[in-house]
Amino acid sequence: MQRDISAVEEMDRPGADPVLLERTYALFPLVNRCVSGWRGVYVKLIRPALPRHTTGTILDIGCGGGDIALALLRWARADGYNVKVLGIDPDPRAHSFATRAAEAAGIGRSQLEFRKATSTDLVTAGKIFDVVLSNHVLHHLDPAELADVLADSQVLARVLAIHSDIRRRRSALWFFGAATLPLAATSFIRRDGLTSIRRSHSLTELARAVPVGWHVLSPGRYRNLAIWRPEVRIDP
Repeated sequence: MQRDISAVEEMDRPGADPVLLERTYALFPLVNRCVSGWRGVYVKLIRPALPRHTTGTILDIGCGGGDIALALLRWARADGYNVKVLGIDPDPRAHSFATRAAEAAGIGRSQLEFRKATSTDLVTAGKIFDVVLSNHVLHHLDPAELADVLADSQVLARVLAIHSDIRRRRSALWFFGAATLPLAATSFIRRDGLTSIRRSHSLTELARAVPVGWHVLSPGRYRNLAIWRPEVRIDP
């Protein structure tokens, strides 16, 4: 199955139905719990990268509805870490939903903040974070945009950069399509999920696309991880 880079997700369209869009953001926590595997990534990779005796910082690039950022904050706090999480997304609709979700959860901006911004904006501002990550973002990007996000991640990450994305497989289309059929008429989850699978990289394709110093692995049949760790980090 060839990668379909011409396919466009409904959520990415400026005129997307606002009701369906809100319902889609609201379903992200459920979908990500089932398919994204962030709990395991947190335990194996992110938690060991957080400082124990100072405030750790995490950046979520392309945070969408904010559920991954909120989950990471909750897991880290439960493990006794003092962390501040920043989620960024250039889409004002995503920023609005994520901000409202944090407020509804009773989380203050001193711990979790969302900004309408890009990774390049933060590089320009001279920001640094212990951990930089994204969830299901890479397949949205063209080659130049992918190169920019990975380059920005190397500048922004003090300890670890990790981008998790879908791994394209024919069986993923069948399983995801069947599992989300009840949601077909009430959100963009099914149609955009199938489009995302078609747009996503195979393990080999992503490994070829990342710069030297990045490592690509597949922790499961349907996910890719692109990981970068600086050999030496000297902050200005």
